Amino acid sequence: MKTLRRFCFALAFALLASTPALADPALWAAKSATATVYLFGTVHVLPEGAKWHYPALDKALADSDTLYMEENDDDPVGMQTLVLQYGMDLQHPLSHQLDDTDRARLDAAAKAIALPGGAATLNAMKPWLAALTITVAPIVKAGYDPKSGADKQLQRAFKADGKTVEAFETAEQQIKYFADLPSALQLDLLRNVLDDYAKGPEQIKALIHAWQTGDVDAIARIINGSMREQYPALYEVLLVDRNRNFAKRIEALLKGGGTIFVAVGAGHLAGPDSVQVQLAKLGTETERVH
Repeated sequence: MKTLRRFCFALAFALLASTPALADPALWAAKSATATVYLFGTVHVLPEGAKWHYPALDKALADSDTLYMEENDDDPVGMQTLVLQYGMDLQHPLSHQLDDTDRARLDAAAKAIALPGGAATLNAMKPWLAALTITVAPIVKAGYDPKSGADKQLQRAFKADGKTVEAFETAEQQIKYFADLPSALQLDLLRNVLDDYAKGPEQIKALIHAWQTGDVDAIARIINGSMREQYPALYEVLLVDRNRNFAKRIEALLKGGGTIFVAVGAGHLAGPDSVQVQLAKLGTETERVH
């Protein structure tokens, strides 16, 4: 399931060796009398040497005193604790929640991704965590480093320059977006992943190309299209509601002062329910400046 790839913090490498050396990701700006907020969509992992900087982007970064990310917690121990707290359920085996067809698909997925412990490992997980596990595995297997993404590169650069790095969400909030889903939606999430997990590296290749060329329509199709069409309730919770929240936070930033750089997953800035659309509903226009 494509939107999940923004929360998995790992995406795909070897297949991208032939990706063109392009550098044209989209950039927007929203302005008030006292503040400027740049909006930049990121891909959470990139192949080594991927080109994505250009002069207008570098100027926006240089002018910005603060970076806002979706989430900026780099504590792996804390993340593991949260995953165990919210993602495991030994009392309700996953296999008991699935019909014969989906149990067979789950078993096949465990074998395909060579998951240690096989389907038994997934069986102890809540559906949302099983879905993330199946999503991440083929992409990590393809060689991607979670630290390679544009958002993490920006975080390191701002910190190195002594600038402020903030976040719209905490790691716990992001995990609870999944963990708090009703059981039926969690199972929809898992089914969505079982539909297309094997396509992960191929889809990441297409996503990075669309991102590097600034093709926002293609980004919307690749990241959000499947879930929006097939699982609209899930789409509302995981994308639309969060975009509304991001827009409200950006509105508050515009009431302050200074220049701020907002870097969120590219899917949040694409499609009919994007952050820009939510800002327009609040009365704030954005301009694509690149």
